Amino acid sequence: MTMLPVTPPKKKLGLVIDLDTCVGCHACVVNCKEWNTGGYGNALSDQEPYGADVSGTWLNRIHTFEVVPEGGEVIGEAGDARVVHFPKSCLHCEDAPCVTVCPTGASYKRAEDGIVLVDEDKCIGCGLCAWSCAYGAREMDLAAGVMKKCTLCVDRIYNDTFEEVDRVPACVRTCPANARHFGDLGDPQSEVSKLVAERGGFDLMPEQGNRPVNKYLPPRPRSALADAPEIALAPGDHESTDGAPGFLGWLDRALERL
Repeated sequence: MTMLPVTPPKKKLGLVIDLDTCVGCHACVVNCKEWNTGGYGNALSDQEPYGADVSGTWLNRIHTFEVVPEGGEVIGEAGDARVVHFPKSCLHCEDAPCVTVCPTGASYKRAEDGIVLVDEDKCIGCGLCAWSCAYGAREMDLAAGVMKKCTLCVDRIYNDTFEEVDRVPACVRTCPANARHFGDLGDPQSEVSKLVAERGGFDLMPEQGNRPVNKYLPPRPRSALADAPEIALAPGDHESTDGAPGFLGWLDRALERL
């Protein structure tokens, strides 16, 4: 059995994911696959990639849900339904059962920054860590015969040959909606910690007691379309959008800059 660090890490590197702005484009998923296939550890394999029964190893996945407002049973009842895209990968838990259940010491939590990693040379592919993970964040690579998981791109974030803007996980660097943020969640003055405090960031499945480092920002309330102010235009001026509020005003200003 593997032990967690005797002294809990003061530095807690992790992700903050904004569910309000994630558009479910899967750019983070694809870039994660690309970087980790050519970077740290063994390549992430695929089985029958061009066949009828495709399977493969992905360290980051996006689940999409249609959320019906409380009190509603179908779309349109008790408010407007919405679609929420929910990215999920290893949450680098403070109390990580995947570490303590590992019989070989392959799964471990780093004392210097709290990142949970797998030493692939020690992994025997028993799958106990996957069974113990409440979030389903570990995957067996069938070609390599070892367990794979998010590393927070440890080979990027400490690489001094990269420009500073690139020293973040691949998923963060590629997100077009700026829905993913990376930093030290053990520092209350860090940008990610302030973001969590301002937006009411929450743990995934806190009842499990794993104390995940990664946090999620909840979707913001949506205003009903019927409540949007009407645009009053002067007679004969129906082709003008000057002074229009909301999206129409933003679009007008954006087109003026082209």
